[in-house]
Amino acid sequence: MVNFHTSKKMNAPVSDVWAILSDTDREPEFWHGTKSIKNISKSGNTVEREAVIAFKNSVCKELVTIEPMKSVTTDITEGPLKGRKTVVINADGEKACVVDVEWDIKLSGMMGIFSKMVKKHILQGTNDALDRISMTVERSPD
Repeated sequence: MVNFHTSKKMNAPVSDVWAILSDTDREPEFWHGTKSIKNISKSGNTVEREAVIAFKNSVCKELVTIEPMKSVTTDITEGPLKGRKTVVINADGEKACVVDVEWDIKLSGMMGIFSKMVKKHILQGTNDALDRISMTVERSPD
């Protein structure tokens, strides 16, 4: 089992950060562990999709649920890992916010013996994604 939490304060309004977090088609741009996404269906605030992840170009089936201006929850239902990634946004004043990311996943088969290494890798990738999002929203206008 791989479970961890990380967060980052961003000096940008919630609406600016939310525009990136809620545009799940842009995930590979910021979350480099996700190489590509293929949306299968959409119903309300839930998207069923296939994601190709960096680990051996494996395909994961996912259900992504968006709670507007609040959270994006990705339930990974099939693939080399299964579980949930939850991204929550909270205002921290008018022009800042905190993005919290919680991972709770289980690695399939033999990958389970590499849980510690995988956790370190996913944590680093998550922090890098939050840094990329932060740099994008904190850029001053040209």
